[in-house]
Amino acid sequence: MQIRSEFPSTLKKIFPVKGDVGLPELGLYSEDKDMLLQSVNIVFHSAATVRFDEPLKIAVNLNMMGTDRMLDLCRRMTNLISVIHVSTAYSNADRREIEESIYTTEVKPYTVVDMCENLDDETLKIIEKRLIGKHPNTYTFTKNLAEQIVMTKGKGLPIVVVRPSIIGAANQEPFPGWIDNINGVTGIMTAIAQGTIRSIVSNANLMIDIVPVDFVVNTMLCACWYNFVQRTNTLKVYNCISSTVHPITWNEFGYFIKKYCTEVPSKHVMWYPDFTLRTNKFIHAIVRATLHFLPAYILDFILKVRGYKPIMLKIIKRIDLSAQTGEFFSTNEWKWNISNMTTLMKVVSEQEISRNFEVNIQNVDWDMYLQRYILGIRKYILKENLDTLPYARSRLNKLYWMHQFTKTLSIAALLGVIKYTCR
Repeated sequence: MQIRSEFPSTLKKIFPVKGDVGLPELGLYSEDKDMLLQSVNIVFHSAATVRFDEPLKIAVNLNMMGTDRMLDLCRRMTNLISVIHVSTAYSNADRREIEESIYTTEVKPYTVVDMCENLDDETLKIIEKRLIGKHPNTYTFTKNLAEQIVMTKGKGLPIVVVRPSIIGAANQEPFPGWIDNINGVTGIMTAIAQGTIRSIVSNANLMIDIVPVDFVVNTMLCACWYNFVQRTNTLKVYNCISSTVHPITWNEFGYFIKKYCTEVPSKHVMWYPDFTLRTNKFIHAIVRATLHFLPAYILDFILKVRGYKPIMLKIIKRIDLSAQTGEFFSTNEWKWNISNMTTLMKVVSEQEISRNFEVNIQNVDWDMYLQRYILGIRKYILKENLDTLPYARSRLNKLYWMHQFTKTLSIAALLGVIKYTCR
C-alpha cells in the first residue's frame, strides 16, 4: 500500500514470468529466460517445499535441484550484483550449537540426487531414515544439502545465505499481524483460538525461536545491500533468529496466546481456549484421544444427522499431524551464533537504514506482537472483522461456564472412581 501511494511508478518495474524450480531451466520460456539473463541485478532464492513430511524425492528435486538450477541461471546473468539464498535456521537441526557457516556432511548432495534419480520410491523409503540421520524430516535434511550446493556451485558468485527460524506473522509491515497461511505454529495458534486443541507436546522451559516475517524480509534486503557494498570472497551466512538476543520461552508464548485468544476471541470458537504444554506423551495421548478426537467424532455425527458434510475429524487430523511434526522443535533447543547478524544490525543502525528496514529483533515487544498475531489470525485467516467481537465474547462467556462445569463434573467423576476402587 505504501509503495502504491508513495512510489506508484515503481510498480511498472514488475514483470511476472512463469517458471517452476522443479523443472529443467526452471521451466522458463526462452524469451523470459533471455530477459532475466540480461536484465536481472539481484536474485532472492526462497522457493522450496516447506512440508516436513514431503517424500525425499520431491524434497530433493525442489529444495536441492531447484537451488542447483537457480545457480546455473545466475552464472549466466550478465549484470548480477547480489544473490540471497534463503535457507532455514534448522538446516543443521542435528547439531545443538550452530555457527554462521556451512556444515558439510558424510553423505554428499549429489550422491543423494543420484539416489533419487535412480532408485524406486519403495527402495528410497527404506533407506530414507538412514540417509537423514539425526535430522527430524526431509525438509531440514535437504535444506542442509542445498546450502552445501550453494557453497560449492555458488563459488565465485556474489551470494549470501539467510537462515530464518520459525517465521511468524508480521510485526509492522505490510500490516501488524499480517499472515497469509496456516503453516507451522500459525496453524496451531488458529486451532487454539478455536478451542479445538487442548494438549501440546512441548518443554515449557525451553525457548521458542520465532521471527516476524517482516524482520526476515528486512534481513534479506539489508544482507543483499551489504553484500554488494562490502564485497568479500567469503560466503556469509546470517542466522536470522531471536532466542540468542531476545528469548521467549514456550511457557511465556503459551501464556500470551491464551491471554489474547480470550481477550479477542474468534466468533468460530468451538470450546473455551485452554491448553496444556506437557512432555509426558502418555498423558498427551489420553488427552488427545478424549479431548481432540472424541469431540470431533461426536460433532461429525451431529453434522451427518443434520444432513451436513462431516468435516471435524478431517480438520483435527490435519492439526494433529502439524502438531506431531512440530514436536521435535518444541522439545529441543539450539544455540545459534549471530556474529554476522550482529554486524549487519550495527551497520544498518549506523547508516540509519533501520528507519525503513528494522532488523534488530530486540525491538520487538513479545506481548504486543502476540496480540497482533492473534488479531491477524482473526482478520487474515478466519476472515473476521472487529465488529464480530461482541458476539464472539458473548459466545466465549457461555463456553467458559460450560468449560468450568465440565471440569467440575470430570473431577467429581474421577473422585468417585477413586473412592469406588479404594473400597
